[in-house]
Amino acid sequence: MSSPAWNPGNLEACLFDFGGTLDSDGLTWQDRFYALYEKHEVRVDREAFRQAFYASDDSLTETGALEGAGLMETLQAQAERVWNGLHLNGERDPLGTIITDFLDGMRWHVERNRKLLVRLRERYKLGIVSNFYGNLDRVCEDLGILDLFDCTVDSSHVGVVKPDPRIFQAALDRMHIRPDQAVFIGDNPGRDMEGAKGLGMPHIWLAGEDTERRRPCCPGDPVIATLDGLEPLLLDGQAPIQGEEAR
Repeated sequence: MSSPAWNPGNLEACLFDFGGTLDSDGLTWQDRFYALYEKHEVRVDREAFRQAFYASDDSLTETGALEGAGLMETLQAQAERVWNGLHLNGERDPLGTIITDFLDGMRWHVERNRKLLVRLRERYKLGIVSNFYGNLDRVCEDLGILDLFDCTVDSSHVGVVKPDPRIFQAALDRMHIRPDQAVFIGDNPGRDMEGAKGLGMPHIWLAGEDTERRRPCCPGDPVIATLDGLEPLLLDGQAPIQGEEAR
């Protein structure tokens, strides 16, 4: 299924991914944690780190270990499982600093994006659709943004993950709108863009600063570098921003 032609005039709601979208400019938790390992001179093989991160992520999801947990507990559990999975020897002092730096960066991005969300909320319903650990509401509450959203859908609670169209449909059903009446904003081409496309929902790709990969999955799709790029699209009524023009 293809998404309908871009027409902001039809929209009643904005749905967002969480990790990498609301709390960053298109970078996943894995990429951000690895960059902090490098910053603090914890040398690990990139592929080994990727595998350890995915193993940690899967175990936290499958066991429900973070059901209802707060933000700091979530970051600590994820970071510690990765650290242990890499079988790192020596002092664990860098791990605490890595977690603190990650949290600081996350809070900075969320606070900046909050201002935009407040403006969007004046015109649209807002929702979040995220592959998460069963504690999305609690994490958003800790970040001070839960009150801005009419709907939050946590994959651990609905039993399906993006890009399965059913997780997007769960949000639409709760908001009582059709796919063509909502736009999805996310950072992952496969999970977010293709997932929304599969339901016929318009979508906007938060691609960050990596201009080499700014190739939208559908002709005419907007591609933005930061969430501030939504303002001309959704609040000012300007034409979609694509590729290099999004810089």
